[in-house]
Amino acid sequence: MNRTTSTAHGSTFLIETGVGEPGPLSLVERKGLGHPDTLADHLAEELSRAYARYTRDQFGSVLHHNFDKLALLGGASEVRYGGGQMLQPVKVLVNGRAAYRCGGQAIPVDDLVETTVRDFFARRLPAVRDHLDLQLNITSNSSPGAVHTETSSHDRTRWFAPRSVEDLRERRTLLANDTSLGTGWAPLSPFERLVRALSDQFSGDSDFTRTHAWCGSDVKVMGYFDGHDADIVLCVPQISPHVPSRAAYLENNEVVLAECHRLAAVEFPQPVRFRLNVRDLPEKDELYLTFTGSSIESGDEGVVGRGNRVNGLITPLRPMNIEGANGKNPVYHVGKLYNLAANRIAEALHTALGCYAEVHLVSATGQPLDQPWRVVLRVSDDGPTPEKIAKVACDVLAEFPLLTDEILDRGVVLA
Repeated sequence: MNRTTSTAHGSTFLIETGVGEPGPLSLVERKGLGHPDTLADHLAEELSRAYARYTRDQFGSVLHHNFDKLALLGGASEVRYGGGQMLQPVKVLVNGRAAYRCGGQAIPVDDLVETTVRDFFARRLPAVRDHLDLQLNITSNSSPGAVHTETSSHDRTRWFAPRSVEDLRERRTLLANDTSLGTGWAPLSPFERLVRALSDQFSGDSDFTRTHAWCGSDVKVMGYFDGHDADIVLCVPQISPHVPSRAAYLENNEVVLAECHRLAAVEFPQPVRFRLNVRDLPEKDELYLTFTGSSIESGDEGVVGRGNRVNGLITPLRPMNIEGANGKNPVYHVGKLYNLAANRIAEALHTALGCYAEVHLVSATGQPLDQPWRVVLRVSDDGPTPEKIAKVACDVLAEFPLLTDEILDRGVVLA
């Protein structure tokens, strides 16, 4: 392994070449679109985008906000073969901050939030849309740092109460809002791709879900591969109005398992063992049968940051961090942007060099956003020069303003 430390693009780079590629041992998890944690992540991101687009259209700039502490508290339901009902609503705790005014113009934050929440559930879990209890805990309080004296006048106190968009510091220079980090690596292994494909097949808009109305979206896939044995445990719910009996439920499970084996034959070169809904006790009618397709209907909770990482997977044997990227401000929040950028850099390095690449970006509060305090780049090839490796990273870092527009206009999927 070779190590080089240098300065480029205003950042300190640590570049390692010839590092060992990850071994065959793999633990990988993915939570599907109806999992409560995924619901919380994606709803927080939709709230951020809705607010950002509104303020950009109205004022020419994205005003300060964050919805990354959102939580969902499960309701209660009654499940029967061929039917069911909601008994108690799902609580949506919209926790965060946002500017309610810009100068003399009010911003309809509460209306934006309610419309976005209801539209989100209408698409993701239609049976829940009319059973929501929205609790808005949104403030305009400033972060700490303003010391009040008789003569003090602080820009910070106008962070969520700007007199005009000219009060927004980021219109003059983009600075990191926090000391945090982003992590990325590439490429996915065939086994990691299989886990992702399985989750998306049973919880996303796929041919399978379009032709099997009983398939719910609160899917979880957990996989283990040690180079020889591949073992995957899945949880795939069924939607009770479309399941008339216990026998129908068990038949549907066989359909899911058959689809697992079909996908595995396409995506993975070795035999895979599958286990489905292992907590079921059919003789007691204790089954993963839901009224809505998600456990959020009955007791389970979802919180931003507890689900898939930015690359869509949970991989404890790969580099990860615990930042919850969804719902953060897309203009300057490093917890979002550095994770996206780190994954982009890793993918670009893999494409350019054809080898394993690992990237860590570390910010320092107040430093220019495109100049991380520390940049760690690790690649398995020992041939490329540090200058070539650093240039790939610098090219991605230079795209931060464009990355914000991409998040808002193209709907970059996080987690």
